[in-house]
Amino acid sequence: MTGTPPADHHHSAAAAPLSVPAAGVTLDTTVQALAGGRTATPLTKAFGIVTVGDLLNHYPRRYARRGELTAVSEVPQGENVTLVGEVLSVERRSMKSRSGSIVEARISDGHGILYLTFFNQPWRERDLLPGRRGIFTGKVTAYKSNLQLAHPDYELFEQASDAPTDFDAQQRWLEAPIPIYPATAAVTTWTIQKTIALALDGLGALPDPLPDEIRRERRLVGHRQALEQVHRPQKDASWLQARDTLRFTEAFVLQCALVQQHSAARERHTLARTPRADGFLAHFDAGLPFTLTRDQKIVGAEIAQDLASTSPMNRLVQGEVGSGKTVVALRAMLAVADSGGQSALLAPTEVLAAQHLRSIVHMLGPDRAAELRPLLLTGQLSAAERKKALLGTVSGQSRIVIGTHALLGDAVSFYDLGLVVVDEQHRFGVEQRETLRQKGDTPPHVLVLTATPIPRTIAMTVFGDLDVSTIAELPSGRQGIESFVVPLAEKPAWGLRVWTRLAEELALGRQAFVVCSAISPTVREEGEEGADDPGEGTAVSASGHPAAKARPTTVEELIVELRAKPALAGARIAPLHGRMTSEQKDLTMRAFAAGELDLLVATTVIEVGVDVPNASAMVVMDADRFGVSQLHQLRGRVGRGAVPGLCLLVTEAEAESMARQRVETVASTLDGFELAQADLELRREGDVLGGLQSGGRSSLRLLRVATDADLITDARAAAQQLVGGDPGLRTIPALREAVRRRLDESERAWLSKG
Repeated sequence: MTGTPPADHHHSAAAAPLSVPAAGVTLDTTVQALAGGRTATPLTKAFGIVTVGDLLNHYPRRYARRGELTAVSEVPQGENVTLVGEVLSVERRSMKSRSGSIVEARISDGHGILYLTFFNQPWRERDLLPGRRGIFTGKVTAYKSNLQLAHPDYELFEQASDAPTDFDAQQRWLEAPIPIYPATAAVTTWTIQKTIALALDGLGALPDPLPDEIRRERRLVGHRQALEQVHRPQKDASWLQARDTLRFTEAFVLQCALVQQHSAARERHTLARTPRADGFLAHFDAGLPFTLTRDQKIVGAEIAQDLASTSPMNRLVQGEVGSGKTVVALRAMLAVADSGGQSALLAPTEVLAAQHLRSIVHMLGPDRAAELRPLLLTGQLSAAERKKALLGTVSGQSRIVIGTHALLGDAVSFYDLGLVVVDEQHRFGVEQRETLRQKGDTPPHVLVLTATPIPRTIAMTVFGDLDVSTIAELPSGRQGIESFVVPLAEKPAWGLRVWTRLAEELALGRQAFVVCSAISPTVREEGEEGADDPGEGTAVSASGHPAAKARPTTVEELIVELRAKPALAGARIAPLHGRMTSEQKDLTMRAFAAGELDLLVATTVIEVGVDVPNASAMVVMDADRFGVSQLHQLRGRVGRGAVPGLCLLVTEAEAESMARQRVETVASTLDGFELAQADLELRREGDVLGGLQSGGRSSLRLLRVATDADLITDARAAAQQLVGGDPGLRTIPALREAVRRRLDESERAWLSKG
């Protein structure tokens, strides 16, 4: 391939933004109008950036300097990197096997050396002169034991002759921070930098979303100044000051949006739902074979108070795995049934929905179940079954309707929807909750359940529109779970002991799970039964790096291997995964619950809600491929009865690696709240909220919930005070617009997920 040098040969192939008049740009101006489609399209595709406001909120991830040389020895092989380096040498040579030439340059940080390779681009030899410094970006690969960037993009700093000659000015020039942006192969950091410069040059004065008093009290700079300083800082103090302002602004705008929504929800009018003295709830409580825990009683009282109000309940109940959230939710459903209303329970998977139906029918007993007629509505019902379920729902004959995403369909309508219960909220978005809520003639009460303990800052940041209750106490009689890491990297022989230990549990008449992250060598568990997000995923670690092993152990391969093991001879083993039909999954779970199967080899389809008291052991293969909360959820499937639980976390991750540290953290404690905080700290950077709340308000830019608890608390208090006196934010139009843009952006993010 041959090419001609670009007009600006200081960098390669970066799309030059189009120029616009240096005025008339607003935060709502599209990047398309600002810089043209050649720049706008890849920005939208890579980062969801549509408007100038989106663009200016795409903050630098770090700052480099012309006088700084990045450590070449630290660049990770196989990843795209951006670094600052100095050209040591450049040479052009003819290719041996075909016509054309190769230009090869060596760059260095003074310690390590990296090679830049260009095919059939001879002008690079004139461009990359020894002594020139610049920013280089590309994918790091190895060639003949050398690290190289093949066809990298780069932006060279000005020639030394162009630099200031005055010593002090030269020092300022060398030390001026250069923003390095989150970028991709299609959108380089300097393309982003130039497009942002274009926006800032055309942007006029900006009204400040922060009230003057709030800004003065916290010694923050104006919004326009903060944007200028974070993107075009003259010194480190500039961007540090700007970041403080923008971080608080981000927290404040988000909290204003959440407080507004919470206030608006409380202002709606609905029907109070109070139980009858001799009704379903009273009879249920009288027949309970156990005593509710203290936490269950407290949360039950909070829910009862909410249901008795004409303002709709909007409550999140977070509880440890096995803490008895289902009983609390069922008591709320019975209170609604006493008032003549219906309840809808939305579950993330068909396995969990079917489990809920069986559990609720069992707890109700045959007589009350016959009166309340709980039914199941999922996407895999036959036409006749679906018609029957829809009739029971619309007629009001079924007071309790349990289902998956199928409940959200247009064909589903209720006679009198009084309560919406959303189980495992982190699998659903706010829009899905809202879709179900709108099926009530009057706004139904909403109860959200999660077994993923939520640190206080996330509760304020993601679920700030909900009142939060906590069930931390476990029912008496639980024997607990022992967890152990099986580190195959150091102790490969332990792999054999795993299966003999499992056989020992089965020999005692107990049952077990083995969990894999993939179904077959070519099929991963996808969709509603897959992992929640990249931090909780099946293929990468929380840091975003590939997991320890190139290919995971799969259900289909492992089940063949286990059936052949002498130690497990005679064991009744079956698979359970998302590729099975609804009927197959349900039959398998029923057989396992009835003790007709000894061992399930499953994917994360069994992560939540599966309740088999006789299941005592779990083996998690490739445990490093799962996130902290997911491992905690999986482990919660054992030790649920009078039989003590055992969890073996098998990993090939190296000692001291982030992946291994995550697995060891889970093994070290059964405290889900402690694990949630540890997970937050382990993940450090990135979108820690994505797995908790898809569909909006999940992307944080400068805020870090692991470290900004005090700031978020401060912003929450300030937002409550302001919104309390001015619910519509009429006195601060700039803040009202900032909240609108935040919610619009959340809506776009949700829609872009399809």
